[in-house]
Amino acid sequence: MQSRIEKTFNKLKQSNQKALIPFITAGDPDLDTTKRLVIEMEKAGADIIELGVPFSDPIADGPVIQKASYRSLKAGTTLKKIIGLVKELRITTEIPLVLMTYYNPVFKYGVSEFVKDANDAGVDGIIVPDLPPEEGEGIIEEGKKKGLDTIFLLAPTSTRERIKMVASVSTGFIYYVSLTGVTGARESLPETVEASVNKIRKTTDKPIAVGFGISTPEQAKRIASFADGVIVGSAIVSAVEKNINNPALIETVSGFVKNLKSGIIIRT
Repeated sequence: MQSRIEKTFNKLKQSNQKALIPFITAGDPDLDTTKRLVIEMEKAGADIIELGVPFSDPIADGPVIQKASYRSLKAGTTLKKIIGLVKELRITTEIPLVLMTYYNPVFKYGVSEFVKDANDAGVDGIIVPDLPPEEGEGIIEEGKKKGLDTIFLLAPTSTRERIKMVASVSTGFIYYVSLTGVTGARESLPETVEASVNKIRKTTDKPIAVGFGISTPEQAKRIASFADGVIVGSAIVSAVEKNINNPALIETVSGFVKNLKSGIIIRT
């Protein structure tokens, strides 16, 4: 049976469209705001949403998401509470939801219990940036049993052998990191991104979504011209931070997502 993520990519492909995948840190500034943001971002054109699980040592993230993680942890957010939030969201939305978490919270939770609870709540996929596939057998196997997509990362430095290996175990989509270094908005993206995505396509027909550094509708449009999905994180998290005391936070952030989506819609 196809997962919600697979169905989304297939539906978009049939109409020659690409997925917009916004990322927000769950619990920043609180879980109620996260819930409202998910609903409004879907209305604004998001196709899949990544919920970041806050962690005290987010090694793959730049300062914007680091600060968001700190705010969220300070507000008392936990992995269990985020899974509870997803369960609440499933009452009103069917949009694919992916948890992006470091391995430590999953390990502490218990891999089998985490996968079961996440799947039961309606989580569609997980990304664990500090867990290489070679050490991810537990999550991969539990994910297969429960139908939870396990999404792994490729980078500009990935060899052909590594591309083959990641392509064989990644389900839902493959996350291509457009640049070396941590997350964060960039004024420009490497010229080599398209060639790298095309190189991955020679190995797999699984959807490829590109993230890290994308922050404007123009950059999103460029990535959408050759990738299956566009992931935008730090620019959206930054918009949340700038509007924390603004009563129009939800409208402002969802408006930004709408602009990103308008940049990647392919006119037919």
